Amino acid sequence: MTNDRQEFLFGDEDLKSPNTKAKPHTPTPATEVKLPEPTIQVEAPVAPHHTVPISAISVRGPLKSLIDDNFLQYASYVIRDRAIPDLDDGLKPVQRRILFSLHENDDGKFIKVANIVGYCMQFHPHGDASIGDALVTLTNKLYMIEGQGNFGNILTGDPAAASRYIECRLTDLARKEIFNDELTKFVPTYDGRKKEPVTLPAKLPILLMLGAEGIAVGISTRVLPHNFCELIEAQIAILNKKSFKLFPDFPQGGLMDVTEYDRGNGRIRVRAVINKKDPQTLVIHEIPFGTTTESLIASIEDAARKKKIKIRAINDFTAGKVEIEVQLLPEEKADNTIAALYAFTQCEVPISSHVIVIHNNRPVEMNAEDILRHNTERLVQILKQELLLKQKQLLEELHRKTLVQIFVEHRIYKQIEECKTYPEVQQAVLQGVNKYRNLLRRDVTNDDVEMLLTVQIKRISLFDINKNRKDMDQIVVELEQIEKHLGGLIPYAIRYLKNLLKTYGEQYPRRTQMTTFEAIEVRELTARELTISYDREKGYLGYNVEGEALFQCSSYDKLILVWGNGRYKVIPPPEKLFVDTNVMYCAVSDRDKVMTVVYAEEQITYMKKFNFGGTILNKEYFCTAENAEVLLFSDQQPEDIFVRYAPRKGQQIHQQIFHTAKLAVRGAKTKGLQMTTKKIQTISTTKPRHWDDKSTAPRGAYMDFV
Repeated sequence: MTNDRQEFLFGDEDLKSPNTKAKPHTPTPATEVKLPEPTIQVEAPVAPHHTVPISAISVRGPLKSLIDDNFLQYASYVIRDRAIPDLDDGLKPVQRRILFSLHENDDGKFIKVANIVGYCMQFHPHGDASIGDALVTLTNKLYMIEGQGNFGNILTGDPAAASRYIECRLTDLARKEIFNDELTKFVPTYDGRKKEPVTLPAKLPILLMLGAEGIAVGISTRVLPHNFCELIEAQIAILNKKSFKLFPDFPQGGLMDVTEYDRGNGRIRVRAVINKKDPQTLVIHEIPFGTTTESLIASIEDAARKKKIKIRAINDFTAGKVEIEVQLLPEEKADNTIAALYAFTQCEVPISSHVIVIHNNRPVEMNAEDILRHNTERLVQILKQELLLKQKQLLEELHRKTLVQIFVEHRIYKQIEECKTYPEVQQAVLQGVNKYRNLLRRDVTNDDVEMLLTVQIKRISLFDINKNRKDMDQIVVELEQIEKHLGGLIPYAIRYLKNLLKTYGEQYPRRTQMTTFEAIEVRELTARELTISYDREKGYLGYNVEGEALFQCSSYDKLILVWGNGRYKVIPPPEKLFVDTNVMYCAVSDRDKVMTVVYAEEQITYMKKFNFGGTILNKEYFCTAENAEVLLFSDQQPEDIFVRYAPRKGQQIHQQIFHTAKLAVRGAKTKGLQMTTKKIQTISTTKPRHWDDKSTAPRGAYMDFV
């Protein structure tokens, strides 16, 4: 590829060294994006049979230079000529080549897509598949290309028909507003046989109208599409030096929360439109951008399988518009199901946006408002160029008509009758019209003489002086109008934009409605999603276990298990997990909840209040000594603990009540306070049935922990 299109993107100084920093971009607030640098580093010689990572190798010499140069050449080509749109016309190279191909073949009639793909391959070196896909995508965005036939369905995700079966042509908007060959700079194509435009003189903010996505080497971009009318109104506000705001608009419709949009470098949340057909039937009418009815239904079915939502059936009646019916179970409430659909399915999706474009042959980071300001400045420049071009054409036309009038009225053509050679003829005409130089706006050239010599005798004989003068007067009026426009470019641009709104505004209404979404408490929606059961005989725990039902929880919860030896662990809710048969406690984990434990260690019984605090998922800990035996474990913070001791000869105290109100809350690893050295027969947080009150109090058997 040796042509002007392959001029290196980052300049000679960057080509010499990949570590050279890019020069800052001056006229725009955009931030320049740097390319990733190839790194192969290693210095010391490596012993044979030893593997050294590439990151540890440092290569010097011609190989490093070759790799650096080739990598940067490849990266710059992918960034500029494939993946990232240009700021000036808002198009990627393949899109620009498709539109130019349609412009070259435009006769107002539909053209086979296959023919356009074949023609475009003269400009695009990457094959017909990428051209066809890009053309279908442009057609489905409605602004630039009008399609006839099956171009797929952005709602259902159905693909387009083969390119030989479908037809396309430029829309009236594209035909009038993005082309002007006389203002377009051309460069040779990849094979040098033809010329292609560097950028199109588009007077529309195409990048923000269409949106764009692209992944290049170390750089990606995502620009969300915006509403045509709102963009034009914002441009009018810019020209009037007023404030404005821009928000995306999607052809799929839906609801949108733009709280975090951040002028195009943040994110938005988009929801489907869900209505109640009856108390047990929901209907989805619009879907979020980036989804299809197929992917949306699949996400609903997946959520139902995971028991996050409970539905009876789902039916898709989508044709020209989205219509998905979700039938609920009799006991389910519609409002709760709608909230669950937004929380657990593609009925709500977050969409991130990060704007990177090519400006002055370099990738720069901008925002949507900066792009529109640049497009507006460029619009004024293009309108000025068009006015100057029209002025030049009118002046030439006025000069030509004046010459013809002089040539006919003063019968200068009679002076060439006696000339014997063609140069003598030219000289006779030139001398004849130069006698009336004061009537002309510029000197007469050889081209003017050639034009006069081509005037037909029929035209001379039928020459209408009055009509010619009327035409000249009309040209003068138009020239005065152009001078007026050039003297007030801003008002002229505003009138131009208002005319665009009047002509095309009704075709492009806003489809996505802006609102603010209320936060959905996912845990509340799924608080009773799973029922955790424990099979004490076999030692299995989980929501798919047949055994004693312990509690209900959410799949977003974490469970804490405590075994009889004081070992504990935090786990996600398992489907079926072997946990042994000596689990003493299982509940939803709460790191700050106060627990009470009584445990025996080497014939001494201890008690403590504690909370678990922070834990690592699936890691084992101990809340007692490792060889201890847990006698009581409770999360209820009992005020009294009733203890009966095992009978022993000479023992005077057989039962005691321990008050825990003054017991301090400690950490899980802290050792408890000593209760007793006696062997405990029974221990409980409620008074046993055969508790002997008379034998307890007189012995002074109440214990306070301080």
